[in-house]
Amino acid sequence: VTLHQWAVYNFTRTIPCGHVTMYKEICIALGQGACLKCIGSALQNNPFAPFVPCHHIIAPNLYIGGFFGEWGTGTNARGRQKNTRVQCNRKMEMLEKEGVVFSVEGYLGDESLLWIGRGRTGLFGCYIW
Repeated sequence: VTLHQWAVYNFTRTIPCGHVTMYKEICIALGQGACLKCIGSALQNNPFAPFVPCHHIIAPNLYIGGFFGEWGTGTNARGRQKNTRVQCNRKMEMLEKEGVVFSVEGYLGDESLLWIGRGRTGLFGCYIW
């Protein structure tokens, strides 16, 4: 695990249960500008799930986003390999158990569950509470 991945995982661990945040918020918190692919890559290779809850990260337009290399559900689904939608549906089910509900189209239903985690700087520049 690289220092970059540790920073992403440490920040991701601070997201409260029952909330989600966006890939771009991790970039901002880590001071990495718009390196969304770097964040996505770290989360896709997360060896510590569910201790590091990568299912709490969604796209900037409040779309369900990706999970285990798949992206989205329904007509918005895409991925490098054949997208079965199984992984993103699993992500939605995990979040639903925490009270985070998405529309049939895959968009966050309640924006009050969106967590913006900017606070004090911690190890490797990530924010901790």
